[in-house]
Amino acid sequence: MADTRQLSNQSSRQFLSGNDAIAHGALAAGCAVATAYPGTPSSEILPAIAAAKRGVYCEWSVNEKVAMEVGIGASFAGARALVAMKHVGLNVASDPLMTLSYVGVNAGLVVVTADDPGMHSSQNEQDSRFYAKFAKVPLLEPADSQEALEMTVAGFEISERFDAPTIIRTTTRTSHSSSTVDLDGLTPAPQVERPYTKRVEKTVMVPMHARQRRLVMEERTEKLREFSETCGFNRIESGDAALGIITSGICYQYVREVFPEASVLKLGFTNPLPRRMIAEFAAGVKRLYVIEELDPFLEEQIRAMGVKVEEHATNLNIGELSPMRLKQLRAEITGEPAPAIPSRGVGEGLPARPPVLCAGCGHRGVFYALNKLKATVTGDIGCYTLAMSKPLEAMDSCICMGASIGDAHGFEKAGHKGRVAAVIGDSTFFHSGITGLLNIVYNRGASTVIVLDNRTTAMTGHQDHPGTGRTLMGEETREVSVEQIARGVGVKRVRTVDAYDLEAVERVLAEELDAPEPSVVVARQLCVIAARRAVQRQFVVEADACRACRACLRLGCPAIELGDPIPGKPRSRRAKINRLLCVGCGMCCQVCKHGAISEVALEAV
Repeated sequence: MADTRQLSNQSSRQFLSGNDAIAHGALAAGCAVATAYPGTPSSEILPAIAAAKRGVYCEWSVNEKVAMEVGIGASFAGARALVAMKHVGLNVASDPLMTLSYVGVNAGLVVVTADDPGMHSSQNEQDSRFYAKFAKVPLLEPADSQEALEMTVAGFEISERFDAPTIIRTTTRTSHSSSTVDLDGLTPAPQVERPYTKRVEKTVMVPMHARQRRLVMEERTEKLREFSETCGFNRIESGDAALGIITSGICYQYVREVFPEASVLKLGFTNPLPRRMIAEFAAGVKRLYVIEELDPFLEEQIRAMGVKVEEHATNLNIGELSPMRLKQLRAEITGEPAPAIPSRGVGEGLPARPPVLCAGCGHRGVFYALNKLKATVTGDIGCYTLAMSKPLEAMDSCICMGASIGDAHGFEKAGHKGRVAAVIGDSTFFHSGITGLLNIVYNRGASTVIVLDNRTTAMTGHQDHPGTGRTLMGEETREVSVEQIARGVGVKRVRTVDAYDLEAVERVLAEELDAPEPSVVVARQLCVIAARRAVQRQFVVEADACRACRACLRLGCPAIELGDPIPGKPRSRRAKINRLLCVGCGMCCQVCKHGAISEVALEAV
């Protein structure tokens, strides 16, 4: 199978994910600069552009706000730019986005935001379409990979035509599902270069200039409204006039599957809405329904136009939609028997497999120690949120990127009694933890910040960041030190500890949690998956020495299992180590007080 991350002339049709299709579209549009912070489900877009090796400058920015600002600068300079992020990343980038809507662009700027209905890998279920309405910028919603490509190309053209950034809103299903894409005649376009002209009245948003640009923005909105009436991404598909459905994005695919007889108004350009087209469509059907994923973005606006939209009891605005859920709506509309919706739980006869930190994960020892030290732990976004569960139970909060540090400071200033620790990953620390740490120092706090440094952005697929010494384009760069940054903002107590050394971890954490001033502890071990290290040692449980105390099980390591019961004590089952999972970190050996766990030669495995 051909590499779908490369533009290829071998076949005019390829099977591409939505993210790969966006990358092809960016290349076909002559994009010159692409920036992002990795976040599922958007993470694959930038690597796909970089892998094509077509001369596009690509970077993992330290956060989404910076990614947006780099894209804005590139656009001002005359280069087409693409900025990608997940939905919560658009929250971070919204500050520059809102003002950019006033300013406009020079070369085209496309912002891809990937929503996550159903929260497969997110802390909330946010509908990013409202940002387009809030910022008064054009919005495109692809329904499949073909449209993802076409809308990316069109997005740059719309951006330049209307002097505004264009948002492309995808969802998990459009980002990660693959479908056939026609690449006939698609070749990488020359990178667009538009000359830079200094115009401070347009690009320097002091109030005097902003007031004028506000009027320009409103004039642009009316032009976009007219454009939406003739945009090819909006179309009426005639069917049975008894039932009309207005929909957009991936929901269109579900509607066509579940309501094949219905008349459908498919919207691909969804801000601003084509009011005349909507009114025309509504007038031609007997009953009108609006089907969309997450919030009633379309429905509320359509109702506000005075168009009658049918009410329905089937809830479509929470969680990810699917054909099965729409069949429930069909049953309500037609009176047909309602299908049973299968639960998302474990299949019959299969064992439960809750998410857990990997065997050998260096984070485990830190949370094991924090539990023993009875610390309140303010958490952050990353793999380590799994420490909330049994048996570690060492996580008290998780709000957003970088929030752990501010939360810990808040605990302290509220007079909370007892130890409080903030835990944050290395990539997240560079993303939005530095300012929180500076705030602690400046405001005379005494919080302890633990940076779980596994030398990668693990949860989103092992992307590089400022601490790895490599860029997205594979270039060597300066490796930024967490310790030096901590000292640079004024933290005097900075400690580094091997995350596998449980005695040292517990001792250092106890000292710093009780210190009367700010402290930073860097707990370092490579991510066992990203490092791809060969297993150099393993451990076994000596059955005769095991007393079934279960101390090792409190580590929560998936390699440690319950084995055979002690003779005469059927409820006291000894521990055993699954050698297919053990990576030889040795933490289990350190917690066993009876000497029942020992290292074994690899030859004996």
